[in-house]
Amino acid sequence: MIINRDAKVAVIGLGYVGMPLAVAFAKKLDVIGFDLNEKKIELYKSGIDPTNEVGNDAIRGTTVEFTSDETKLRGAKFHIVAVPTPINTDKTPDLAPVEGASVIVGRNLTKGSIVVFESTVYPGVTEDICIPILERESGLKCGIDFKVGYSPERINPGDKIHTLESIIKLVSGMDEASLEEISKVYELVIEAGVHRASSIKVAEAAKVVENSQRDINIAFMNELAMVFDRMDINTNDVIEAMNTKWNALGFYPGLVGGHCIGVDPYYFVYEAERLGYHSQIILSGRKINDGMGSFVADAIIKKLIHANKVVKQAKVVILGVTFKENCPDIRNSKVVDIIKRLNEYGINPIVVDPQADKSDAKREYGIELADLEAINNADCLVFTVAHKEFKYMSKEKIDQMFGEFENNQKIIIDVKSILESKEIRSYGYSYWSL
Repeated sequence: MIINRDAKVAVIGLGYVGMPLAVAFAKKLDVIGFDLNEKKIELYKSGIDPTNEVGNDAIRGTTVEFTSDETKLRGAKFHIVAVPTPINTDKTPDLAPVEGASVIVGRNLTKGSIVVFESTVYPGVTEDICIPILERESGLKCGIDFKVGYSPERINPGDKIHTLESIIKLVSGMDEASLEEISKVYELVIEAGVHRASSIKVAEAAKVVENSQRDINIAFMNELAMVFDRMDINTNDVIEAMNTKWNALGFYPGLVGGHCIGVDPYYFVYEAERLGYHSQIILSGRKINDGMGSFVADAIIKKLIHANKVVKQAKVVILGVTFKENCPDIRNSKVVDIIKRLNEYGINPIVVDPQADKSDAKREYGIELADLEAINNADCLVFTVAHKEFKYMSKEKIDQMFGEFENNQKIIIDVKSILESKEIRSYGYSYWSL
């Protein structure tokens, strides 16, 4: 039994999901942490947490055996696959990472093992795609020589309240025996407990649906924001009033990026359309949310024109490029859509993000991140991400970044409504919020 430390646990993929999982399990079991990225492995071995999820102290103190040598996986009997599942440019699922991980696990799989997939997929991927790969690469038979389960990740990057241990874990197995053993292993580290799903497909579906639900609700608020902008009504004032009702859902408008909410709905839609059903609500929500970058960029242009700025000569500063606040994750950032739209108007904005890794931004999007301290003579400041460095910025600091002109010529675009709008307007700034 794994829970008796008779065998090791292996976590394949040490990103925002896999690394906290490996560290948590290492408090109870012997853990192998595997990732193909040798640079990342070296950082972990040096006691550095590039994700900021658990912090450097936790990395330095963990007993996880970090490695990029796949043969080390042969020493484990419980494998957890936690690799990303992005989408292609045509919005179809990109299963290459999970297929590649299945190949690696398969050729190092031993009899009596359990493989659990945590990567977000549409219903059927684990059984129809991953199992055949595991069997082909290992020469073993699923159900006889090894078992498979699915337990979708629910980690919220950057969230220090809803952590791995405090979120109920959804668990499934290919049969009752595997379900029970997988559940017992996760119960070692998940303080909130586990929910045993009736099947692997149910667990797969639950993951994509829970994020699709959030996506649709945010899309509704984004649509309202666009309408209220035309009505010259402050969206946040409306939401504040609405939220006084006991059953208000508390959603807000915003840019919907990242590796979950901005991606998972496309997995669900893909499989639905393959089965002959064309999504109406989910795709409509995705269309609205995918268009918010352009909407914000157009609002910037309007403000520049109203302030009598020469658009092509305007110095626009984007404050934040990660997909969410206080997190270095830049995957599928919708801030990039704002930048691309501004480029169409001849504006090459300066981008600042103290949380993001400069090399990641350059490699992923070709963006050269500037230092916050170096910003001056700006015509327009665009607060796109609610990093603590921006949320608590003083008026003096804001003024330092602008050029030497009247306050009504200083434009502030507050996408996340992190500034106190009444106070900002009282200073005479040209202010707009989503």
